[in-house]
Amino acid sequence: MNDFTSLVLERRGAVDWLTLNRPDALNTLSMAMVDELEAYFSSLCDDHSVRIVVLRANGRAFCAGADLSGEGFDGVYNGTSVYAMQKRIGNIYRAMRRCPQPIIALVHGAACGGGFSLALASDIRIAGESAKMNAAYIRAGFSACDMGCSYFLPRMVGASVASELMMTGRFIHAERALRVNLVSEVVPDAELASAAQPYIDEMLRTTPMGLRLTKEGINQNLDAQSLEAAMALEDRQQSLAALSTDCREAQAAFFEKREPVYVDG
Repeated sequence: MNDFTSLVLERRGAVDWLTLNRPDALNTLSMAMVDELEAYFSSLCDDHSVRIVVLRANGRAFCAGADLSGEGFDGVYNGTSVYAMQKRIGNIYRAMRRCPQPIIALVHGAACGGGFSLALASDIRIAGESAKMNAAYIRAGFSACDMGCSYFLPRMVGASVASELMMTGRFIHAERALRVNLVSEVVPDAELASAAQPYIDEMLRTTPMGLRLTKEGINQNLDAQSLEAAMALEDRQQSLAALSTDCREAQAAFFEKREPVYVDG
């Protein structure tokens, strides 16, 4: 993970700060970036040393979508190659949801198409004042139902707002994104990193297992068929967590008014 060409990875304790680093190209998704993002997020599934990921970008845009210049593409354009390319790019978003670590996206400037989906596939979004996001796919002649957008967006903002944004391709700017609960807060661009810190600090005070199980439970229960199905999963998760050493440590630290020391067991 140290030989990225389009990403910068900085580990701060148990937190990975992953930065999109193609600023001259507005951090568009070249094939190199696609493969590096998929490889990074896939690597996290069994990595208990990383508890949280912060996803951000260098330059004036978060990610302006796919690199339409063709960098990294083989030039073959038929049903088989297009489908393979769809799957290849889509694996980023699948890996983001499969990894057990919460992902905090710090969005500034344009987040378009596949870049919009990077924000949507994250768990928490904090917007800079310059942030503007859109389902750009439809403006390029395609369906707006791409890279998980048709799954993520209606669940976040409801069918009506999602339909508006996806059927028009119009931008949603930071303040409206906050009003429709697409982002958790809006801050000046220069304060994005510091705005993420309270979320990080509070998550690190939770047990490692409890945090991983919470992301898994939210993922599963967004599509739960019933309250009974959702609670059946919850009951199993709570029983598993209750047997851990860290659960007992969290309770002891609470009553003793001190910071917990976890062993993830």
